[in-house]
Amino acid sequence: MDKVFIEALEIEALIGIYDWERRIRQPLLFDLEMDFDNRKPAASDDIADTLNYKDVSKRLIEFVSQSDYGLVETLAERCAEIVLKEFGVARVRLKLSKPGAVRGARAVGVIIERSAA
Repeated sequence: MDKVFIEALEIEALIGIYDWERRIRQPLLFDLEMDFDNRKPAASDDIADTLNYKDVSKRLIEFVSQSDYGLVETLAERCAEIVLKEFGVARVRLKLSKPGAVRGARAVGVIIERSAA
């Protein structure tokens, strides 16, 4: 299966379990790898036939910017659900990084893989 990817999509969000985290917006980084058959768009050269990564990015920016979760695990799960349900993707691998959350580490976070039912 072909892959369409989005790398290092930065979105500011209200995320975290500590009181100080609930008062500020923090940058999160998203890497997505989505299974998509690119033969049709390659043959047609028509953006309407693609998995439009701009549309996926805009939808995630909209959702994450308005979210208010305590855990990155919850946010990652909800984002994967959006990609699977709204964009007809068969499988998504999503990495959500929270830069600066742990002293001495560039970032921490989760990587999940989900498939459509």
